[in-house]
Order: sequence, then C-alpha cells, then structure tokens
Amino acid sequence: MISTEINMNPEAFGPLYPYIVNPWITDIDYNGEDLWIVTTENRRCKIDTAKEKITASFLEQFAGRIANEVSRGFNQMENVLEAETGHLRITIVHESVALTGRSFCIRKSLPRVRFTPQKAIEQEYCSREMLEMLVNCVLAKMNFVFCGEPAAGKTECAKFFSQFIPANEKVITIEDNPEWHYRQINPGKDCVELKINPRLDYSKAIKTCLRLNPNWMMLSEVRSREAKALIECWSTGIKGFTTIHTDDVRKIPDRLLNMMDNRLDGGRLVNDIYSYVDVGILLRRKESLKDGKTRRYIDQICFFYQKEGDNRIALVAKGGKMQKASLPQEVLERFARAKIKNPFLCGKIRQMLPEGGEEWEEE
Repeated sequence: MISTEINMNPEAFGPLYPYIVNPWITDIDYNGEDLWIVTTENRRCKIDTAKEKITASFLEQFAGRIANEVSRGFNQMENVLEAETGHLRITIVHESVALTGRSFCIRKSLPRVRFTPQKAIEQEYCSREMLEMLVNCVLAKMNFVFCGEPAAGKTECAKFFSQFIPANEKVITIEDNPEWHYRQINPGKDCVELKINPRLDYSKAIKTCLRLNPNWMMLSEVRSREAKALIECWSTGIKGFTTIHTDDVRKIPDRLLNMMDNRLDGGRLVNDIYSYVDVGILLRRKESLKDGKTRRYIDQICFFYQKEGDNRIALVAKGGKMQKASLPQEVLERFARAKIKNPFLCGKIRQMLPEGGEEWEEE
C-alpha cells in the first residue's frame, strides 16, 4: 500500500504532539492498550496512556482526520490507513482486524544525520580506518549496497556517507516514503527527488532517472524485480547507493539475483552484479546489558570484483574490525583511477576531525 502525503496541524496530534516534536524520539506506537516510544538509542519506553489521555475519543478523531486528509474510508472493509507528512509515516489498523484494539504506528524520519565523523569513531560506530576507506570509496565513485536486518540503521548509514558526494555531482533519490531528505541534509547540492506512486513504480523511476542526466542515483531499498533495472542503471556509469535486507554482505549477490524476474541468463546477471556492485556494508545493532542502550555499528565491509573470469568477494572488515589482509589489486586500481594513493588515508576526514589535517577541497 502506498501512503499519501498530507499536512497536519499540531492540534491534530493532540497528546502525541510532544513526542512528535521531540528530536530524540523515532517511533510512537500504540498497541490498542499501551503507548510505547522508541528513542534514537533504540530504547523502548512505556508511557502512561491515562496520563496522556489516549482515549477512544481521541483515537476516533485522530483516525478521522487522517482519513479525511487522504480521502479514504477507515472501517471494517478499509481496515488499514496509511499517510505521511514531510517527516512522519503514519499507519493505523482498525479494531476489526487488530484483536488488541485500534492500533497505530508513527515513524519519524528527520532531515538530519545523527552523527558526525568524530562521533562515529567515539561511539564505535566504525573505526577511523574504516571511515577513511569508505569516504574514499565515495570519492572514487563506487556503488554501495547497505544491508542488515530491519532497524539496523541502513538508511541512516547511507545518508551519512552520501554527504561526501561532491556538490557539483547531480543526485537523484528514488523512494516511496521520504527518508533520504538529501536536499535538506545537503543544501545547495544538485538533487532531484522522485517519489514512488501508483503511476510510477521503482523500475519506471529508475528508467526515468537515466533521462535526467544524474551522476548518482539513491534507491531507498531494492525489494523486487527493480533489482535488474538497478544493475542496468549502474552499468551505464551512473553511481549510487541502495539498501537491502540480508544478514551478511556475502549474500548480497544471491539476494539481488533472486529478486530478478528473468533468470534465463543467470550467469550473465551474476557477472553483472560482481561488475557493477562495488561495496557491501553490513549494519548491526547490539544491546548493552549495562544500560539497555542499543549500539548500531558497521559489522562487515566487502568489495565485489572479478579476477581471471571469476567472481570474487574480498571481506575487509568483520565483527566491526578491519581484517589484516591487503586489498586486492583490482580494488586498488579503482582507487588509483580516482587518484587516491592510499585508500586508508582521507584528507576530507582528516580535515573534519578535531586534530585537523591536510587541506582538501572538492574538484
């Protein structure tokens, strides 16, 4: 179901509004009896629904306002209601199918990146060596696939690294719900934002993207047969980021292949994946037993490449740590073409960290 964008006054959210405007809250969930919030640290906290006046009357009015905004019914026949604002995704389920009672979920996607290079290192999101290498991958114009389980932080990681795309390179984002916020996060950069709707599916959006002369294409998530269109797009020289659900970077080629509706030429499609997907990054989250906080971090990094006719994967980071093996020559050549002599030293990152570093400027 594709949601419809709406405009809602603060009053429409009633007792939920303080949670809507709180920048440290990412999710607001009501299960028919209890109200729960999720923080940026992925802590779940139960809220007193009586104190916050989450009553049957409020639920009826809240759903009614949203149904009116999207011009849809909300009843036993139309029992799921979806809508979105610029930064919120709202889903309400009718009590006829929700056995615990009328339920809703409000997910927030704010136009900001939640950490800086310094915080990424301090909070052990990634090591400095990993950070400098990955930013160099962006500067070398490599294609990225960010993977992980739901809520692992795939899009947040992609948003972070997208900041390092030079300002003079045109970016097109393709998504069904606004999460990238590329233009707001990167003011002044060249960007076109496409939104999926019943008349523009992912495959058509990717093909449309080719006609808009981009340097980069950001696909919010690859889920189905648009995987083939994505690889075909990347084969033209357009670079990009996307996310995918899998628990190991080495499974990315198989996941992409399984999504393609035409497997008649499977060997060629596999070769295309290893030719045009450059970097795989796995995000994980781990809950601390001490304070209950959830730590998100980069667990695995790999490079896909071909050597002597064979498709290969170089796993360069595992368990949140860089491996000792050197990068394959085929990967080093990608950096060399971008005039990056040492993949693990990035002037841009050195300039941004507190100790400073050599001067760096976009070409």
